[in-house]
This record gives sequence, C-alpha cells and structure tokens, in this order.
Amino acid sequence: MVSKVQLVVIGTSMGGFRALESVLGGLSPDFPLAIAVVQHRGTDVAQSQLSRLLQLKCTLPVNECNDKEAIVGGRIYLAPSDYHLLVDEGRFALSVDERVYYARPSIDVLFESAADTYHQGVLGVLLTGASADGTRGAARIKQRGGTVLAQDPRTAESPVMPQAAISAGAVDHVLPLEEIGAYLNVASAVHR
Repeated sequence: MVSKVQLVVIGTSMGGFRALESVLGGLSPDFPLAIAVVQHRGTDVAQSQLSRLLQLKCTLPVNECNDKEAIVGGRIYLAPSDYHLLVDEGRFALSVDERVYYARPSIDVLFESAADTYHQGVLGVLLTGASADGTRGAARIKQRGGTVLAQDPRTAESPVMPQAAISAGAVDHVLPLEEIGAYLNVASAVHR
C-alpha cells in the first residue's frame, strides 16, 4: 500500500467533472485527509460553479482555494480558474505564473510543489485528460517517495493524460475509475 499519507493531490482535464464526481463521491464521510484538485477549466461563469456542483455529490466540504489558506484535513480544495495552486508547508498558495501545457491551473505545478513539501506523504491521482500535464509532476512525486495512481486509460473519457504518465513510468498503480475512491479510503486509514 502507501506510507503515511498527508495530502492527496488530484489532476484532471477533459471529462474530469464526471471522474471527480465518481472519485470524490466515493470517499467516506470521515475521510481525514486534505485533497487538492486541479481541473483544467475555462474562466467563464459556468466554469466557476465547479465547487457547488461537486458539493452535490460529496459529503466532504468542497471549496475553491484562497491564497495562503491553511490546509485542513477532511476538505476538498479546488484550484480557482486561471490560478496555479501550490502547496507550501501547512498552506496553499496561488500564482498567475506562465501557463503549463496551455493551462492555468497546471497539474504539474500542484504535484511538484506538493512533492517538494510533503515528499513521501503525497498521494497523487491522475484522471482523464487530453494533455500530458501531470506527467512531470507525477514523476516528481515518485522521485520524492510518494505514490501515484492513474485512472485506467480504458475507463477515461480522454486517455491521453493517464497514458502519458503510465508510459513515462511515473505511476505506481493503474485502477479503473470506479475503484479509485475505495483505494483512497484505504490509504487514508494509514493516516489515522
């Protein structure tokens, strides 16, 4: 399984809303870890409703992250549209640095900062998506001793993102979408 997990980071793009509904909706109500999520999305008003829509499927509180916000277990933090989400010791930070793979927020930025801060305490999850964003960050998580899961590309609306990380050797486990929430529940039990 995994070592003691301190933070879960999730990255997704095309088809990500349905994937997030499945994964986050499958978490136990007493899930103890903080979860940071990057979903590639536009900047229009409809896209800003992601936290509200996900909250309808989740028992854990879901909110868009604020700059310098403290990381609290049992909560889901979404990267705001058009901001990179970074992890610092005990808090999040937001940035408007250059886009990565044409995206801001970037999965690589979140994953790399989490790996550099929490080392083996990071559990990264790459879901459906249409770019290779997340591959470099997944490799960093593994390099620092963390664990990386990828959605089985055969269950992904867009297989490019998980397949890129798998092909790069940056993934520890490949699971069908419907099994990822259960895996996270088991991994969180190590934390307790």
